[in-house]
Amino acid sequence: MPDFSLSTDSWDLHRRAERDRQRHNEKIKEVIKQNLGDIVSHQDIITADRGKIVKIPIRGLELPRIRYDNGSRERIGQGQGGTKPGDVLGRAPGQSGQGTGKQAGQEPGVDFYEAEFTLEEVAQMVFEDLHLPNLEERGVKQILSEHADFNSISKRGLAGNLDRKRTLLEAYKRNARQGKPGWEVRREDERYRTWEIVAEPQRNAVIFAMRDVSGSMGEFEAYICRSFYFWMLRFLRTKYNSAEIVFITCHTEAKEVDENAFFGLGESGGTRMSEAYKLALKIIEKRYNPREWNIYPFLFSDGYNWGDAECVELMRKMAGISNLVGYGEIANDIWSQSTSFAPLGQAYQEAFSGDPRVVLVRINNKEDVWPALKRFFSKHPEVQAIS
Repeated sequence: MPDFSLSTDSWDLHRRAERDRQRHNEKIKEVIKQNLGDIVSHQDIITADRGKIVKIPIRGLELPRIRYDNGSRERIGQGQGGTKPGDVLGRAPGQSGQGTGKQAGQEPGVDFYEAEFTLEEVAQMVFEDLHLPNLEERGVKQILSEHADFNSISKRGLAGNLDRKRTLLEAYKRNARQGKPGWEVRREDERYRTWEIVAEPQRNAVIFAMRDVSGSMGEFEAYICRSFYFWMLRFLRTKYNSAEIVFITCHTEAKEVDENAFFGLGESGGTRMSEAYKLALKIIEKRYNPREWNIYPFLFSDGYNWGDAECVELMRKMAGISNLVGYGEIANDIWSQSTSFAPLGQAYQEAFSGDPRVVLVRINNKEDVWPALKRFFSKHPEVQAIS
């Protein structure tokens, strides 16, 4: 009689561990998504290199479990009755009725730990619900997808990729053609599954990133501007490979610059944002026919500008040929406690109230960057401006 043994290990335990791990990861992602406003504005993430591991503090997650009373007091699952809303049902051991009964440094803290993610994993969570709004069929480019298709069939390949079903079918058909039906398999019958990178059609889109670099843009305003455009670029390059990006800086004059200059240029000079719109309109006329391109101009400024009426007229022209025009106004609450827009933003509010092609946002602090991204890049952005 052959020797054999029975395993006492339950396979369900292995599956349960994997389920617990997946559930734990899902819980962590839920917590991160609830705090994207803080995460998006975190400077360590913005300055991290591609592929770098970033650490995000997460409050300890605990599953429901039975806890025992250290005071060893008798309890049952119901009260004595006669209670009404507002009554104190009981107090924790050692807590008096006067004051809080707490002393400085005596209370336990909350457990936190650092969850590690790559920058790409964080970006994937940030970009999950973002889209280019009002995207239309204007020109198409064939772009190679980053994700390969494993459903292609070849006569040569790795032994581990042998497609047995297709191999047997090929053998049966060949044998039938030769008048001797059967399952004899020859080398010529073998079929293998292979990877193939497939070209995906993407619509033409151009995004104008326009930035106020005048002297009135302080350190806070410059940081918010860079933070928003940092995430915007990552979003576009993750979801829209064919999208082109035009960088424009402006004080009293506007210039088209490269990406490094756009993020690195310091602030100086006066403010005339109409020059940024004029340059963008010239570039559109020369390089981006509105009949063939989806156009998205975005301008960030502190809202203090010479020539607001001229900006309104130029934005009206922009709105006539664009899928969406975005204006972001940065206001540091340290200097301004007002919740209303500055003069330029107010002029836009009066001129474009109810226009679905124009979206206005006001950013008061770092946590407002994420709501601004969601407002600009939702499929159907709301008409009303946020403040």
